[in-house]
Amino acid sequence: MRKLSIVVLWLVVAWSLIACSPRDLLSRRLAADLIEGSDTFKAPQAIFLRTGIVSNKDYLSPESLVLQHHGWVSATTAPCPPALVPPPCWDVVLTPSGVETIRPLLAPADAGKPLFSLPAARRELVAVTGVSKQGNVADVDFIWRWQPLNEVGAALYSGDLHYRSTAGFRNYDDGWRIVQAPPRPSQTLDDALKNAEPEP
Repeated sequence: MRKLSIVVLWLVVAWSLIACSPRDLLSRRLAADLIEGSDTFKAPQAIFLRTGIVSNKDYLSPESLVLQHHGWVSATTAPCPPALVPPPCWDVVLTPSGVETIRPLLAPADAGKPLFSLPAARRELVAVTGVSKQGNVADVDFIWRWQPLNEVGAALYSGDLHYRSTAGFRNYDDGWRIVQAPPRPSQTLDDALKNAEPEP
């Protein structure tokens, strides 16, 4: 009788292991894998740089000020075209140091254009700090940081600054997924990254 009980117990355990896939249980590890694997999280952060005549607002943007501080761009005052107001306007050029630093980062199609995109940083997951489940929905708290991709990215994004975000998850018939559509109580991963707050 005891042997039969042990066999039945093993069969129940084996069946439950087969019936549950690794995606059925939202662990911190699964949440981390889903966050890191999402296109939104993996998308690199780029900055846009415009040379030629720019508005005062663009010239004084935080990114532009960093590029000026590092000596990669310089500018002289210039008359504003009718589409750019209010004055003053600036004629922005890459310095020799800027050409040396920025030109290798340009996509071949952007060479010679006045407006181009520069890859700067990518997100790196530091830790999943909590999983709060209610039925088939969950909120996952996590900490992430920017990982600079090059010298320009290092000047703009500190790898030491951590951000805290919360993303919504939903359990479907094939397991847990990150919420991609506007959620009810939770937020999308994209919104979670946009609404990130510096970690104290």
